[in-house]
Amino acid sequence: MNTPQRIDYLTRDGVLKLLSDDEIASVSNAESAEDLAEGDEYLDLEHLDEGVHKADGMLVVVRRVLPKKAVHEQTWSKILAVAAAARHRDSI
Repeated sequence: MNTPQRIDYLTRDGVLKLLSDDEIASVSNAESAEDLAEGDEYLDLEHLDEGVHKADGMLVVVRRVLPKKAVHEQTWSKILAVAAAARHRDSI
């Protein structure tokens, strides 16, 4: 595993560690859904450096995304901070 891949993995792992048990259950339920509703915000866990996306009605592969609606607002804010730090590391 090269360094950028390792950093991406550690960042995704760090994001997932921020979730409470009920949020993990909610995310697991979201993963079994087929798509997100138009306007739903989400993070692509494989591309955290891209920041927050909004579903536009097109199919989104939900097994690799974290929908905002699956976590508490406080957790979402923490996750955005982790994602921002990942973007900052990538720009250095």
